[in-house]
Amino acid sequence: MTPEEVGRRVVELLAPVAATASVSGGQGYARATVDVPPASWADAVRAVRDDAELGFDFLDWLSAVDELADGFDVVLHLWSVRGRHGLLLRTRVPRDAPVVASVVDLFPGAAWHERETHEMFGIDFAGHGELRPLLLPPEFEGHPLRKEFVLASRVAKPWPGAKEPGESEAGGGRRPVRPPGVPAPGEWGTTPTPAGAAGAGEGPRGGTPARPARERPARPSPGERPARAARPSAAEGAAGSAAAPAVDEAGPLGRPLPGEIPTGPPRQQPDPDAAGES
Repeated sequence: MTPEEVGRRVVELLAPVAATASVSGGQGYARATVDVPPASWADAVRAVRDDAELGFDFLDWLSAVDELADGFDVVLHLWSVRGRHGLLLRTRVPRDAPVVASVVDLFPGAAWHERETHEMFGIDFAGHGELRPLLLPPEFEGHPLRKEFVLASRVAKPWPGAKEPGESEAGGGRRPVRPPGVPAPGEWGTTPTPAGAAGAGEGPRGGTPARPARERPARPSPGERPARAARPSAAEGAAGSAAAPAVDEAGPLGRPLPGEIPTGPPRQQPDPDAAGES
């Protein structure tokens, strides 16, 4: 059924009750909206639930809207699982006596919604029998979703962030918070001076002495780098190794000096006479 067909069918079921049908916004998600008097609230819910053509067998949500001097609109959204169509059923209660009949006996799932609406808007649901606090502590005073309700947090202390239009300029920004266990400066221990005044951590009352700076050699510019030693030829290397003593300046491990070609000890030739005698 289209939203228009649902609205017409609800008006026919509730006749002769003065019900007004319309269609909500939302384009493809539009719903039929029917306004009924407060005295016919429970009868209207029962009628749309039991009608075979409408078949609204699922309660989606129930809430209210503060219309200031005009009172409160109690809004109920029902859904038909079989027909795949929905309905917004509304009624308006006066502000000085906001009372409407409960629908818990028709949809038990409405108990949570009616408790929340009673707590946030101050609307009584006659016949509910258990409108105790649901979200707020029992000692809380007022109804937070009424438009005249003033947020107590803004009255008790200034907002720590940026000021909004119309707010007082009293109060500063956020106070710096130290990590847990870190004392405030001057409460105990040494009082270090800022780094750079007399060295990191130094001060008249003691502290950690400054760390001495290490002297690092200056890096030569690209044009001042020392030239590499030329590598000797193979003949010069062989002549130098033959004239070198058994242990030279390279040390006992026989490591070559920079620029030298590593050479080993001369190879011993086998004696042919010794081989024949053996």
